Amino acid sequence: MMREPTTPDSTGVLRVSSLSTSHPTTFERRPDSDQLRTIAAELGLQGLRKLSFSGTLQPDGKRDWRLDATLGATVTQPCVVTLDPVVTRLDEPVMRRFLADFDDSQPTGEEAEMPEDDSTDPLRDVIDLDQVMIEALALALPLYPRADTAESGDISVTEPGKKVLSDDDVKPFAGLAALRDQLAGKQTDGEDSSD
Repeated sequence: MMREPTTPDSTGVLRVSSLSTSHPTTFERRPDSDQLRTIAAELGLQGLRKLSFSGTLQPDGKRDWRLDATLGATVTQPCVVTLDPVVTRLDEPVMRRFLADFDDSQPTGEEAEMPEDDSTDPLRDVIDLDQVMIEALALALPLYPRADTAESGDISVTEPGKKVLSDDDVKPFAGLAALRDQLAGKQTDGEDSSD
């Protein structure tokens, strides 16, 4: 007798032992307005609308599982230049593999590097679809959202009473170029006076 596919409970959690091994388990998550506000606050967003996460979870080999999904969301973030709200529509494919023999012997602490493959996770007793959705959303967010009206201008900051440094002042060879030009000018003056 074939088992019916398992659907996630209201918290988005799937018990691995209940999943069908003969066909994919389909899922769709659409957080309500309270959940959207909580997720937006957790990720530092000004707004979050139309968040959806749908796809399948199926066996991958004898003991592993593979999640293939699509993440959709409309996010509002502050512009990095003007702080005006920037609205971005996200539609991202998401793939995760949950491995029974996951090697988590990566170094920890401040010196730890991010692993190159961020699509693998250890297989646990349950798969939390909402956690995967929030992680995927965090990874898909624009790092430097810019309003269409934002101009990239020069910013000059200095102590009161001091001369503001220009871009040319901080270039490593700007002083040498000025010295070269000054010396060239003196040589020209000296050549003219000897004639």
